[in-house]
Amino acid sequence: MFFLLGLLISSVLVQVDADIDYGSALTKSLLYFEAQRSGKLPSGQRVTWRGDSALKDGSDAGIDLNGGYYDAGDNVKFGFPMAFTVSLLSWSVVEYGSKLSNKGELQNALDAIKWGTDYLINAHPAPNTLYVEVGDGNSDHQCWQRPEDMTTPRNSFKIDESKPGSDVAAETAAALAAASIAFASSDSNYASTLLTHAKQLFDFARNHRGLYQNSVPVAGVFYSSSGDDDEIAWASAWLYIATGDFTYQNFLSSENNGGARSEFSWDDKFVGAQTLISKASSSQNQIIKIRFRCMVPTNQRT
Repeated sequence: MFFLLGLLISSVLVQVDADIDYGSALTKSLLYFEAQRSGKLPSGQRVTWRGDSALKDGSDAGIDLNGGYYDAGDNVKFGFPMAFTVSLLSWSVVEYGSKLSNKGELQNALDAIKWGTDYLINAHPAPNTLYVEVGDGNSDHQCWQRPEDMTTPRNSFKIDESKPGSDVAAETAAALAAASIAFASSDSNYASTLLTHAKQLFDFARNHRGLYQNSVPVAGVFYSSSGDDDEIAWASAWLYIATGDFTYQNFLSSENNGGARSEFSWDDKFVGAQTLISKASSSQNQIIKIRFRCMVPTNQRT
């Protein structure tokens, strides 16, 4: 589902089959995210069979962790895949904003992004602290309940300097940097806030390396990270595009850039970073751009 929105937008652009209503599919894919919302639902909520839920999330840690998205068919909020979802939704707006607008879905896409980014901002109460999970997957998966009725534990789990998680911190930085570009033209103040958090989280990830499942084992049971180099590259690419600061692009040339890859997923973002930097408009560092362009797979089906 995370990839579906971008693929559907692409399909709308090329109009593969006039008998298939890709615009309707695009609308429904955005409605899916409304069905996954946690917290106090807005007055404009279109999925009306959903209600408010998990309104006390974060209370065990003295922090407001309302909002965000439930993971799938469960009621856990996993920060790692949620941030990846936000980064892809944001990329859809950055890449296809005018097409979304033509279909009357741009505001709905921005609303979907903001529902995630508002939560991620709240989950980042200090430069080197990030809450990466709310709920407990083990108990949650033993009881299939509507989120409005759930009785399972809502514990909050964080990473910090003593218990780092550079993979999830960098992924969240990428999500917020991408979102800052998506909101740049419609809400510059919000875009600035997003970028501030993105920069802080990137510095946190760079200065305190370590896989998050070693700090939060309960999250790693369900979404174990294979490494943090791809998230560092992914965040570097988005921050470079958002700021124009070549310091971020230099990270891509000085560290592991992934080489030739064959997939792009919540656990491997190298292809995304390579694609972004190969499309960068700057005339500087052309060698870096050409090298990344050669790494992007050309024989992969979408």
